[in-house]
Amino acid sequence: MSAHNQMRAMLDQLMGTGRNGETSRHQVQFNDPKVCKSFLLFCCPHDILTLTRMDIGECPKIHDNALRSDFEKAQQKFDYYYDLDATEHLQAFISECDRRTVAARKRLLETQEELTAEVAEKANAVHELAEKIGKTLAKAEELGAQGLVNDSLKLMGDIEDLRKKKSEAQDIYRNSMPKCSYQQQKLRVCDVCSAYLGIHDNDRRLSDHFGGKLHLGFIKIRKKLSELKKNYEVRHEARRKFDEQERYKRDNKRSHRSRSGDQNERYRRSRSRSCNSRHRSRSRRRSRTHKHGRRDRDRYR
Repeated sequence: MSAHNQMRAMLDQLMGTGRNGETSRHQVQFNDPKVCKSFLLFCCPHDILTLTRMDIGECPKIHDNALRSDFEKAQQKFDYYYDLDATEHLQAFISECDRRTVAARKRLLETQEELTAEVAEKANAVHELAEKIGKTLAKAEELGAQGLVNDSLKLMGDIEDLRKKKSEAQDIYRNSMPKCSYQQQKLRVCDVCSAYLGIHDNDRRLSDHFGGKLHLGFIKIRKKLSELKKNYEVRHEARRKFDEQERYKRDNKRSHRSRSGDQNERYRRSRSRSCNSRHRSRSRRRSRTHKHGRRDRDRYR
């Protein structure tokens, strides 16, 4: 993005569409159905997962920072209940991701050599320790990048303890099965983003996964969905009552216009009858006057 476009985006985000005296570059307002409600709440998966392995492309609805700024200002005065639209959008997306996770696990069961319950438990122990190491290492690197060196070093000490536990768990797992089978890569599906993780993956590979944009993006989406679902039922009921009140007001207004129209029509007809009556009276008076005038003329003649 060029410097000009970056400056334009910043101004749109700060000042909204009103800065140029127009609705927006898309010629719509934020409450238009074509505008993405999840984008207005900073949780559209199309934005969060862009440039990742699961990039789902551009959102079919409009994303515009100026419209988001307009929405944030308007939301302070009026509740639009867009969190309900965002909840339904994210729920559909996460449900599809969970279906892929289930399908991936089913494929692994069909393709990988089946393990006994005892060996599978030992393999899971290795997986869990490896995941803890990867997550802790990613967190330590994040703290180091933020300048929190002491906190980062503390986590690195925890990583060393986890590595020792992982090494012991690997020895137990290795001794519980044939050597040829141990060399095979035992895969596991990540519960968060449905990516494949191997039992022989090194710490760097796991750290890149748990600290990567894809995994963190799914964490952000799932966290946002969890927050929105807490008040979903209450908010849904509130919107239902609000819609009923608005419908009642519209019906009353429509009924009032209908009654007003009927009254106006009756008034118009009454006026018309009155005018016709006056016209007939004037006609009769003119007729009588004409007759009397002619009779008087005949008398003097």
